Amino acid sequence: MTQHTVLFELGCEELPPKSLKVLSEALQAETEKGLNAAGLNFSCIEAYAAPRRLALKITNVDGAQPDTQKRFDGPAVQAAYDADGKPTRALEGFMRGQGITVDQLSTFQAGKVEKVCYLKDVQGQDLDALLPQILQTALDNLPIAKRMRSAASRTEFVRPVKWVVLLKDDQVIDATIQDHQTGNQTHGHRFHAPEAITLTHADAYLDALRNAYVIADFAERQAIIDQQVKALADEVNAIAIVPADLRDEVTALVEWPVALRASFEERFLAVPQEALITTMQDNQKYFCLVNANHKLQPYFITISNIESRDPTQIIEGNEKVVRPRLSDAEFFFLQDQKQPLASRKEKLANMVFQAQLGTLWNKSERIAHLAVALSAITGANPADAEKAALLAKCDLTSELVGEFPELQGIAGTYYARIEGENDEVAEALGEQYLPKFAGDVLPTTKTGTTLALADRLDTLTGIFGIGQAPTGSKDPFALRRSAIGILRLVTENHLDVSIETLIRLALDAYGAVLTDQDKTLADAVAFLEGRYRARYEDQGVAVDVIQAVQALSPKSPLDFDKRVTAVNHFRGLPEAAALAAANKRVANILAKEQQPEGEIAESRLIEAAEKALYAEIQTVKPVIEPLLAAKDYTAALSQLAALRTPIDTFFENVMVMADDAELKTNRLRLLAQLRDLFTRVADISILQH
Repeated sequence: MTQHTVLFELGCEELPPKSLKVLSEALQAETEKGLNAAGLNFSCIEAYAAPRRLALKITNVDGAQPDTQKRFDGPAVQAAYDADGKPTRALEGFMRGQGITVDQLSTFQAGKVEKVCYLKDVQGQDLDALLPQILQTALDNLPIAKRMRSAASRTEFVRPVKWVVLLKDDQVIDATIQDHQTGNQTHGHRFHAPEAITLTHADAYLDALRNAYVIADFAERQAIIDQQVKALADEVNAIAIVPADLRDEVTALVEWPVALRASFEERFLAVPQEALITTMQDNQKYFCLVNANHKLQPYFITISNIESRDPTQIIEGNEKVVRPRLSDAEFFFLQDQKQPLASRKEKLANMVFQAQLGTLWNKSERIAHLAVALSAITGANPADAEKAALLAKCDLTSELVGEFPELQGIAGTYYARIEGENDEVAEALGEQYLPKFAGDVLPTTKTGTTLALADRLDTLTGIFGIGQAPTGSKDPFALRRSAIGILRLVTENHLDVSIETLIRLALDAYGAVLTDQDKTLADAVAFLEGRYRARYEDQGVAVDVIQAVQALSPKSPLDFDKRVTAVNHFRGLPEAAALAAANKRVANILAKEQQPEGEIAESRLIEAAEKALYAEIQTVKPVIEPLLAAKDYTAALSQLAALRTPIDTFFENVMVMADDAELKTNRLRLLAQLRDLFTRVADISILQH
């Protein structure tokens, strides 16, 4: 079958930069789906995306669908013919419906029944007939939140469509897509080469556009930007901050990238650099430059979409635009310093945290109470913890945070330093919000850890106390994420404390505000324990490992973590499968029988296999007791792995449910002791292999 190269390009008004990459990838995926559904084979699809175009190049695509046979099912053979072998009315009705005669019938086996059928030859449609609809369907299925209609056209798209190219090798596939007649004419750069370009072949697309100042390949354009940005940063011994989202957005804004380095006055560096970086990235789409210590430098890089004869004008224009924004940040920063952080509590007293739980100042006082109590667990200085907690929310009333909400906590750190607070207190104000998302860093100071824990525990306990626990997708206070943060703060800082203790401390801080403290305690503890699975599944831990530990209901997150680590390691040992199976067998036997009281009578062990197992248990017990006491569960399970052979031999040679009652009881005691050794760490009978 003949194969072809196809080029499709949809020319538009400037597409939304934040969704260009997503639209391009979706168009590729939807077209691939359509080609596969039509039975058209191809080698590959390359997607191209630039501000004014979405394009696809399909290589080695079949010129037509293969011819196929379609089966139409009729009645069962038994019901199709009468005793004389003549068609029944049922069969005649089927033939009439298909417009066929008896000689065109076939039969096939449907389970145990033989049925009559008609195999109709279906000729495959050619590519020219199929492709326009495949592409239109792909465009209709793109993830566009808000579609628009332009001019008199009834079709909708994310932006007005200006031209459509559809080429099969060097021939136009004649069709209408998005209300536009397909052709072979595209357009270059809006300013450098605005005139129409006639494409001679589908393979000529990238080069033809490159000659017209358009790099159509998104990845190639991005690589050029990366290279230019690095070169400009290297010239001033700096490192460019290039967030992935901003990098994609800038790539989607330009057809012909030209990176230019500009500068701003050094006096602005006195302003918190986070504010300067935020305004330059979010509002101006600039790449900021920092030194090796991540300190902001007085430069930024802008990506222009034209190759100017006088780049200085563009640079100066950008410097002129950014100056007022940096001046605003400077103004807010200086205004805020006229009022000490601590004096802002009056404003916090007028800001509601939650209607039933009071104001942000009420919350600050509770956090302070809780932070002092938690200091005994975290090792923080109680005075620092209390001071940091009372200042924690004060920057929410500042001008700087009002303008840059993402600076909450960070602004507080700057102001606390200016006011002469020590490092622990100042750092804690920014660290109280860590971790902000899955995988984020944790606070580095003990005061920061204390504050981060206190803030989350206060919110969680309060919201459960007023009966507003998260339901379904509703979680307005982000308690699920907050709970994972609590578990991480406890385990990764090696804090040996139970969840119940933490919630009780939070309840103490609330006092009489929460009426049903017992219910709140039970609900909040259950909620936090319920987040173990989400936390460890995110780390790639198998569900059965988590369930094996949950079966023991450890009270402390740190203890839970150590057990999960141990079981996860154990699961990879060669003995694990056999030991898990043996534990399951032991658990089943013990579940059916009443637990035998008393000690194992060594004299009643008569089979060699049960004697060997007993001896092995007596040997391993004194070895693992100190390991369990030290919570070195990984080493304990590794020692228990040595029991695999005696356990296997025991089950092969010993009848546990012996007729002799004393013999049976003694063997059950032996199994109970064996089971107890493993369940001191986890219920490994739950492990799946």
